[in-house]
Amino acid sequence: MGNGQARVRGIAARAGGWSARHRWAAVGIWMLFVVLATGLGSVAGRVDVKDSDQLKGETHTAARIVEEAGIEEPAGETVLVQATGDGVRATDAGFRSAVTAVMTAVEGTGEVTGVKSPYDTGTVSGDGRSALVQFDMRGASDTAGDRVGPVLDAVAGVQKEHSGLRIEEIGGASMHKTFDDAFGDDFQKAELSAVPVALGILLIAFGALVAALLPVALAITAIVATMGLMGVVSHVQPMSDTANSVMLLVGLAVGVDYCLFYLRREREERAAGRDAATALRIAAATSGRAIVVSGVTVCVAMAGMLFTGISDFEAMGLASLMVVAVAMVGSVTVLPALLSLLGERVEKGRIPVLRKAMERRSARTGGESRFWRTVLRGVLAKPLVSVVVAAGALLAVAAPALGMKTQNLTLDQEFGDSLPIVQTYNRVNEAFPGGSEPAEVVVSARDIAAPEVRAALAAFKERAVSSGASRGPVEIRLHDAQNVAVVRVPLVGGSDLEAAGASLTTLRDEVRPATLGKVAGVRAPITGQVAGSLDFNAQLTGAVVPVFVFVVVFAFALMLLSFRSLTVAATSIVLNLLSVGAAYGILVAVFQHGWGASLVGAEGVGAIISWLPLFLFVILFGLSMDYHVFVVSRIREARLRGRSTRDAIEHGVVTTAGVVTSAAVIMVAVFAIFGTLSMQSMKQMGVGLAAAVLIDATVIRGVLLPAVMALLGERNWYFPSWLRRLPDLTHNDAPLPLARPAARDDEGEPLRV
Repeated sequence: MGNGQARVRGIAARAGGWSARHRWAAVGIWMLFVVLATGLGSVAGRVDVKDSDQLKGETHTAARIVEEAGIEEPAGETVLVQATGDGVRATDAGFRSAVTAVMTAVEGTGEVTGVKSPYDTGTVSGDGRSALVQFDMRGASDTAGDRVGPVLDAVAGVQKEHSGLRIEEIGGASMHKTFDDAFGDDFQKAELSAVPVALGILLIAFGALVAALLPVALAITAIVATMGLMGVVSHVQPMSDTANSVMLLVGLAVGVDYCLFYLRREREERAAGRDAATALRIAAATSGRAIVVSGVTVCVAMAGMLFTGISDFEAMGLASLMVVAVAMVGSVTVLPALLSLLGERVEKGRIPVLRKAMERRSARTGGESRFWRTVLRGVLAKPLVSVVVAAGALLAVAAPALGMKTQNLTLDQEFGDSLPIVQTYNRVNEAFPGGSEPAEVVVSARDIAAPEVRAALAAFKERAVSSGASRGPVEIRLHDAQNVAVVRVPLVGGSDLEAAGASLTTLRDEVRPATLGKVAGVRAPITGQVAGSLDFNAQLTGAVVPVFVFVVVFAFALMLLSFRSLTVAATSIVLNLLSVGAAYGILVAVFQHGWGASLVGAEGVGAIISWLPLFLFVILFGLSMDYHVFVVSRIREARLRGRSTRDAIEHGVVTTAGVVTSAAVIMVAVFAIFGTLSMQSMKQMGVGLAAAVLIDATVIRGVLLPAVMALLGERNWYFPSWLRRLPDLTHNDAPLPLARPAARDDEGEPLRV
């Protein structure tokens, strides 16, 4: 059709119209979908990511060897027996008595096996003041935390009898139990409190209970349906608990946002005198379309995680993509049906105080934001100055990101000294560097008992110490039936990942090639926490460029096709990157350099957890498009109705300021809840997301976007003729008479929406 002719409206308008006409059918189909998705997920069950599939590289190879051999590595535990005063040594009778008491006590629980005396294994510290009693938990390692309680009680009993010594337990099972006890409820409370926080903010925004409940109800049903779909999809792409938490966060954020956009526009049109049907139709054609464009863009951004090759990221990306898609579909189908059913009853449950305040404010301002109108007048009066000041400030905030240091956080970095077990971890590392996080060499051979293999194992053990990579003791555990050996090597450097990483490099590049590497048919990948951290960083670094290119290119293409403007697409990308950069700068300043760290309880972290930068880029790039698409759509709509570009910018920003502010406050509040958790990784995620959303909704959308568009003027709508053959994803719904002559492009043709 010609550029100026009406054509079939967009998919959002058609979906909204159908739903409004078939209200009960739309609601019934949605509820049936939620029930079916939940039921299918329950029947299918969820498949979680295996340890062997977490990473590629040596850590993956080592895990696969152990898994294919059917070796069940037990959960290892260690009891530190340490002198607290001068003059006491491990050779003293009282010290030996305490060691014997520990061994007897833990064996007496019936929960352990393979108890080893430090005098037999040589696990006595160089200064003679510390010793380690080592043993394994019976049963599967992944459930050992549930059974370690009696063992911890037995060790605590020995401590009471030997008050002159420090007797403390640490290991995989005891750490798992401690963290579950300390932080399991913490996470649950954070996730549960997110819903009432969002509801409270919506009550303030709408002043009516029913209107506030609708966005929360849509978000919750979208989350419930997605949880069911995750179970089904997990048989193709395994999921994880982390993916579940991220899905909940993203689902609540976008579900509430999309509903908020729709509801606000419908209420605005009714307040302007439209009848309910017309108001709903306009909301479907405008906010509904913005939701579709935003939702598709967010889905594309989330899909970027699938290019990392890291199972947890792939699970997070797919789960987030699904919940956004479900929330988007629900917003343009069941929401119009519910609004049509409710009619004026959407205002039920009015809160008198809030309602009166809203009515007074609406009477004074005509539904527009006085604050942002004041800000915009200054911005539009001097757009160049506004761009220079705002962009300069954000670049200054982003500057610390240039020195970002990423790593998998050690136990003391993750939890600080808030837990006694962290102090035990530090004491073990001080007395036995690397002992709590040894490297593990998984050796696989055709015949593990062959003389040349045994000789190579002995040579590796000797050379690991002589090379300076380890101070020992190096322990070799043979699994003759599976032709596998597991060599545990305490790394020099301990909890210092840089120093321990250097020791690991020595093992991989020098010790292994000179010993095990010389035996034909032997595989000897080196794994462990330090190796996992290095391999994870290496794989993540390799994924940055493809993920970045994928997200940016596809987001640019979607914006180009949705707005038919090369300028809008380009400025969208630049502004979003600036927002992400500022969030990175805040993270580095607070968590790495410690500037203001005490305000969020983040002292002494010194690094950003490895997965966060890429995760934040993808999440923020997607979520920030919510506001951008919504604001720019409103600006373009005003421009098409005959306003000048400057007037359209002012109208678009001030009329959307309320909904953008409400949506941003909800997002910031929900993300800030996670910033209050004790785990530094979750705190970093919460602070980073909250800061970025706050910057995006204020500096970017309220200052930079209007200033840049004001400087560009009519060039905002530049779309070269050679691009006009591209698919047209705009719509041309014009139910209202134009207040002024229709706007035309640079070639004199009517602008199309």
